[in-house]
Amino acid sequence: MTRRSTIVAVVLALILAACGGAATPSATTAVDQTTTVPTTTSTTPTTSTTTTTEPDDGFPVTIDAANGPVTLSARPERIVSISPTATEMLFAIGAGDQVVAVDGLSTYPDDTPVTDLSGFEPNVEAISSYEPDLVVLSFDPGDVIDGLDAIGIPAILQPAAASLDDTYTQIEQLGAATGRIADAATVVSRMQSDIDAIVASMPPFDEAPTYYHELDPTLYSVTSSTFVGEIYGLLGLVDIADAADPDGYGYPQLSAEYIIEQDPDFIFLADTKCCGQDAETVAARPGWAGLTAVQEGRVVALDDDVASRWGPRIVELLATIADAVAQLEPVG
Repeated sequence: MTRRSTIVAVVLALILAACGGAATPSATTAVDQTTTVPTTTSTTPTTSTTTTTEPDDGFPVTIDAANGPVTLSARPERIVSISPTATEMLFAIGAGDQVVAVDGLSTYPDDTPVTDLSGFEPNVEAISSYEPDLVVLSFDPGDVIDGLDAIGIPAILQPAAASLDDTYTQIEQLGAATGRIADAATVVSRMQSDIDAIVASMPPFDEAPTYYHELDPTLYSVTSSTFVGEIYGLLGLVDIADAADPDGYGYPQLSAEYIIEQDPDFIFLADTKCCGQDAETVAARPGWAGLTAVQEGRVVALDDDVASRWGPRIVELLATIADAVAQLEPVG
């Protein structure tokens, strides 16, 4: 699969996840009918409380996932993650020792058990060879979850998050699924506190800065209606791609002429690792050397992986953006 085809496939998957209202995880995660883990509905730190007749591990547990209710009779000890974001979430909540295999793109943290399993083309036979008692996916081409269910392997589908609340919900779901409810609640609360602190630290500006977020060198971008757009919006930045997406798909392909005309205050590159883009390659593009972002040194290199996932490292992404925006001269 070419880089361009991969980008298009990812964009389509993200669009489907964002638009599929019926696939959005439910507002609560029910645990064995006697325990309810509240999900997060705001950026205010919260704590999860439980009432259960099972004081040991809280199982069996039922997760209201995007693919419907998934019941786990016991704490899973052989988890296969076919989602780089889910892998990061699992390790963040302390469930890394329960993970036996991850897909080829799940390279963070460093000690993940990376395999050649594919997230774009997940294969039931390949996944089942690891004898999992739980599989977590972010994408199902149509028959993988049914295939796993047919051989008795439970699977949880967690599609691309459309908002921060979706991220918090998915972390809490994995906490319930792995017997780590308290750990998941701690991760969510810490994320919320860190995000609130970063947002509060931003100086005021007379006029909101504008930005262009680049997904790849063919100039695919994101609008403010997307998950990544929400992150920028927390800092008050204005997305130049919004006006170029009248149908609201969220991932328009811009033209060089349009970007030059908009002259954004910042250019954020999410194609540094994949495609070797940096401030120098941007400045070398025809007509781009005169852009404000180039002239003022505000072409910002992002980590492709961090910028494309919706797990705990979104705090790192927000901090990188905030540090760049802090270069501007504030009001007063």
